[in-house]
Amino acid sequence: MTQPPQSFYGPPPQPFHGPPPVAPPAAGWELERVDAVGGTGFGLAQLRVVPITSGPAIGSLAAGIGAILVSVVAICFGALGASEGWGPWVGGAFTLLSVLAGGGAVAAGMIALRQIRRSGQPGRVRFTGRGVAISGIVCGASGAGIGLLGLLLGLMLQMS
Repeated sequence: MTQPPQSFYGPPPQPFHGPPPVAPPAAGWELERVDAVGGTGFGLAQLRVVPITSGPAIGSLAAGIGAILVSVVAICFGALGASEGWGPWVGGAFTLLSVLAGGGAVAAGMIALRQIRRSGQPGRVRFTGRGVAISGIVCGASGAGIGLLGLLLGLMLQMS
C-alpha cells in the first residue's frame, strides 16, 4: 500500500507554547477558574452555573393570578344571577375552578420553595425566585378564599 503525498495531511503540527487556549463558555455558564493538568498542555475548566428562576415558582404565580381572576368572575355570576336562581350554580362552578387553581398555585409554590432551598450546592444549578414562589402561594390562597366567599355571597343573595 502506498502512502499519500505529505500535502494530503496538511502542514505538520507545530509545537504548542504558552497558556492553553480557553474556549468561551456556553450561554448560562461562567468560567470560574482553569486548573493546569500537570505534564500536559491541557487544563481543567471549572464553570460556575448562572442562577435561573425556578419554573414552578413562575407557574405558581401564574396559577395564583388566574385563581384571583376566576374568583372575581365567580363573584360576578353569583351576585348577578342570584335573583333568577342560576347565580349560585354558575358561581359555584367558577368557585370550584378557582379553588383548584388556587390549590395548584399553593402546591407549585411549596415545590418551588423546596427546590430553591436545596439548590446552590457546588456543581448544581442554582435556582432563584423565592419571592415569586411566595407571591404565588399568597395569590393562590387569596383566589381560593375570594372564590369561596363569592359562592357564599351568591347563596345568601338567593336565599334573601
